[in-house]
Amino acid sequence: MLFTPILSAAEIPVIAAASNLKFALEEITTAFQQETGKTLRISYSSSGNLTRQIQQGGPFELFLSANTQYVEQLYQQHKTVDQGKVFALGRLALLTQTNSNLILDKQLNGLKHALQSGQLQRIAIANPDHAPFGIAAREVLQKQQLWDILLPHLILGENVAQATQFANSGAAQVGLVSYSLALAPALKNRIRYALISDSLHQPLQQSAVLLNNAGDTAKLFFHYLLQEKARGILSRHGYTTP
Repeated sequence: MLFTPILSAAEIPVIAAASNLKFALEEITTAFQQETGKTLRISYSSSGNLTRQIQQGGPFELFLSANTQYVEQLYQQHKTVDQGKVFALGRLALLTQTNSNLILDKQLNGLKHALQSGQLQRIAIANPDHAPFGIAAREVLQKQQLWDILLPHLILGENVAQATQFANSGAAQVGLVSYSLALAPALKNRIRYALISDSLHQPLQQSAVLLNNAGDTAKLFFHYLLQEKARGILSRHGYTTP
């Protein structure tokens, strides 16, 4: 009898992925599935929250973090097979709705002016306590002498995707978020953005690491991420090659 085996949820590996990677990963996993026939499930959150879930025994086989710090932490706690690989570099963007009169620029001069003139009331960033893009946003604002002045105006997203949604919906006038999310097709014609100078923050090293219970499919996907096709997709979504 001919039949197609139905994979149970337990047999499909779960990938823990930083939320900034969402649109790039959707495209990469689709290509991976078409080429290998293997299925994956992805759970998105901030890197810090995912790290905590892994520490508490979450059912993940591969972790894609928005920085190397959380991967190193898990490695020190013997939760990973090694120290992982940096597969891409992320960037920050300042974004606002298309009808906003805020001036956007890579050094944040327009933001300073809006703040001084009383135009700026709410700015969204990811929570720097557990989101690497929030940490980078804080570094940028500190370097430009804006952090202390902006503190009362900050709206913190649980992760960078939520911070982007705050800016897109108008809950915040502007968001200092992931460039990759600013490029999302769903935001086209809804927002405008400026790419932030990467000299203003530490590199956002997107890091992949296999966890101790990683099976064959997770290992295959880990290697797939490092190949030319995946890198091409990442590049289209605003990431650069390390």
